[in-house]
Amino acid sequence: MNYPLPRALPVTGQPVSRVDGELKVTGKATYAADHQVPGLVYAAIVCSTAAGGVAVRVHAADARRAPDVLAVLTDFSGIKLPFDPTRSAFFGQPVAVVVCSTLEAAAHAASSVRIQYSTASSVTSIDAVQAVPQPGRNNHDYARGDADAALHRAAVVTDLEYSIARNNHNPMELPSTIARWDGDQLTVWDKVQSISSARQAYATALGIPPDHVRVISPFVGGAFGSAGQTWPHQLLAAYAARKVGHPIKLVITRKQMYSGIGYRPTSRQRFAIGADHSGTLTAMVHEARTETAKYGSYEDGLVGNPRFLYRVPDMRSTYRVVPLDVNLPTYMRGPGAVSGTFALECAMDDLAHRLQIDPIELRLRNEPETDQMNGKPFSTRRLTDCLRQGATSFGWSRRNATPGATRDGDQLIGIGMAAAAYHTQRSQCAAKATVLADGTAEILSGTSDMGPGTYTSMTQVAAEALGLQLNRVRFRLGDSTLPPAPSHSGSRTMASVGSAVFVAANMLRDKFIRIAITDPGSPLHGLNPHDVAVSDGRMSATDAAQRGETYQELLRRRRWGALDSEETWTPDDADKRYSMYAYGAVFAEVAVDPLLPTVRIRRIHACYDAGRVINPKLAHSQAIGGMVGGIGMALLEATLLDHRDGRIVNANMADYLVPVNADVPALNADFLAAEDPIADPIGVKGLGELVIVGVPAAIANAVFNATGKRVTDLPITVEELL
Repeated sequence: MNYPLPRALPVTGQPVSRVDGELKVTGKATYAADHQVPGLVYAAIVCSTAAGGVAVRVHAADARRAPDVLAVLTDFSGIKLPFDPTRSAFFGQPVAVVVCSTLEAAAHAASSVRIQYSTASSVTSIDAVQAVPQPGRNNHDYARGDADAALHRAAVVTDLEYSIARNNHNPMELPSTIARWDGDQLTVWDKVQSISSARQAYATALGIPPDHVRVISPFVGGAFGSAGQTWPHQLLAAYAARKVGHPIKLVITRKQMYSGIGYRPTSRQRFAIGADHSGTLTAMVHEARTETAKYGSYEDGLVGNPRFLYRVPDMRSTYRVVPLDVNLPTYMRGPGAVSGTFALECAMDDLAHRLQIDPIELRLRNEPETDQMNGKPFSTRRLTDCLRQGATSFGWSRRNATPGATRDGDQLIGIGMAAAAYHTQRSQCAAKATVLADGTAEILSGTSDMGPGTYTSMTQVAAEALGLQLNRVRFRLGDSTLPPAPSHSGSRTMASVGSAVFVAANMLRDKFIRIAITDPGSPLHGLNPHDVAVSDGRMSATDAAQRGETYQELLRRRRWGALDSEETWTPDDADKRYSMYAYGAVFAEVAVDPLLPTVRIRRIHACYDAGRVINPKLAHSQAIGGMVGGIGMALLEATLLDHRDGRIVNANMADYLVPVNADVPALNADFLAAEDPIADPIGVKGLGELVIVGVPAAIANAVFNATGKRVTDLPITVEELL
C-alpha cells in the first residue's frame, strides 16, 4: 500500500555534505589495514620473475633462518587459486608467502627467497605474431544489414585504426587484508567492492561454507574496479593465517599491485563509418580485440556503445580476446565503454571534418528513434538535450572548425567534443530499516562504498522516506552480516541499494502508520492511512496537524525498543522491454605547444542525463573524478612491459604517470533535471562509470582541432605529435 510521502522539505536532491566526511579528513575512518586485531603478525608475498607457464622451485632456507620468521609457505595445495601455483603463468605471480612477527622482518625475509625456473618462452604483446585472437564468450559478433558493402558504396568514409595502452589501477589505498580464524570461522577485514562475492570467493578457495566467512569492509580508499573481485593475495592471507594459527595482515606493495590485481586491458580497434554527403550514416564497421590472460578470461565490453548510439542501417561489429602470458585484466572505470567510445567518437569527429559538418550537428542528424540492436524503445533518452545544453554552457559556438586556426600567443588552441553512454544496471538488493526507542533510525545493507558517497546518498533516501531529519538517520554498510547487496560496481549501487533502502524505509513508515491508526491509544486511531503524513519523525493528520504522535511516543506506549522492516528489492523486467542508458556530452579545450609539442587541458565541461540526481554535490564530485581519470587515459597513463619476460618496467608512481594538480584545469558538469521511473522506484540511472566515457575522445578531438593531426593512439604523447 502506498502512503503519502513526508510533508517536510525533501532531503534528496539536496547538495548534502558527506556524512562520513569528518571521519575521513580526521583519519578516524578505518580502512582495511587500520583495524586493530590482537595477536597480529605480518605477511609478505614473494612474486615470480618469469612468465609462460614455467615450472618453479622455491628455495626458502635462508628466509626460514631469518630473525622473527614464523613460516615460509611455498606449498599452496590447500587452497584453490586461479592458476597452477607450481608454474609461473605471469611475471609477478605469487609463489611464496613469508610470515613474520614484524612487517620489516617479513619484507627482509621475502627478499632472501630464491626461485629457480625451467626454460620456457612467453608471449606478452597483443601485437605479437604468436598472439592468436579468439572469440569472446560474452561479447558475441553482431551484424545488421551488409555493412561492408554499404561502406564500399558510401560517398564519404573514415576508416582508421585505434590503439589504447594498458592502464593500471593506482588507488590511494593499497590492497590490504587482515585475516583471522576462530576455529573454523574466518573473519577478514578487507578492501572489497562486493561483500557477498568476496565471502563466496573465500569459501570456495578455502573449502568452507560461506556462512563460516565474515567479510568486513566499512571504507575503501579508492578502487574503480580494482577491488571488484577477490585476488590471490587476499586468499593467500586467509590461507596463511590458518596455517600459522595467528591473525595475519597482508598489504601488497605498490609495485606488486601492477601484477597482483587487474587493469584496463590493451586494446586495438578498427573503426570505419560511411555516410552520404548530407551526413546521414549508411555503414559502420567495428573490429576490436583486447588482451587477456591464458589462465583465465576477462572481456571488456567495448563493442556495446557503437552498436546502438547512432542511427545506422548497416553495421558489423566483432570482438576478440587475445590470451597472453600476463595477469588477468579486470574492470576499470567505464570498462569497455570508454575504450569503445574513444574509437566511435573520434571516428564521428573525423567523419564530420571530412563532410565539413559541425560534429554536434552530425550527431543530431543521426539520432535513433529506438535501439537498433533490439528494436526496444528507450526508457528515457535525452542525448540531444545534453549536446545542446552542454554546447551552450561550454561556448561551442566560438569553435573555429579549421584545424590549427586558433592561437593564444604561441599556443595552438583546440576544442573538441564527444558523446557518452553507459548501460543502466540494476540488481536485487536487501535492506533493513529500524527506528529505535530514541527516535533515530538505522539503515543496514551489505554494500560497499569506494568513494561515491554511498553512506550519504542512502542516508538521504532513508531520511526522506521515513520523514526524519538527516542527522537522525545512520546508514551502515560493509559487513557480510548485513542484508545482502550486489557488487558496488557498474553504476548499479544507487539504483539497486537506493531502491532497497527506499522500499524498506517506506514499509517501515507505513508500518508505524498502520499500527497508530489501529491502536486505540493513539491520537491517530481510526484515521484512513492516506490521511496521515510524517514530518520530523512525527505522524500527524493531514487536515489537523495538532493531532498526532512521534515514532518515539508510539514505541514508548507499546513498550517496544524498536520497530523494523527488512525488504528485498528485485528489479522488474523493464530491461527486457526497454533500452536503458544514461547519456552525456563532453566538451574539452586544449592548448598545444607546437615546438615541444605538449598538450595541456585548459577546461572540460560535460552535461549528463543520469536520471534523478539524489545529491548534486556528490554527483558533481563524481563527474570531476571521471574527468581526471579521462585526462590520465588520454594524455598520461600507459603500462609498459618488457616483452622478453612480461616484466612491468614502470610499476611505480614515478614512472607510471597519473594526473596531478598541474594537469587538472577548470572542470565542470551540469545535470539535466530528469528521472527514469521505468528503471527503478527512485528514478536514478547511475553515474560513476558514465563520467569517464567520452572524456578521452573529446580531448583527442580537441587536439585534432588544434593541430590538424588525427591521433588515434592513447595516451597522446609528444612522439605522436612530432
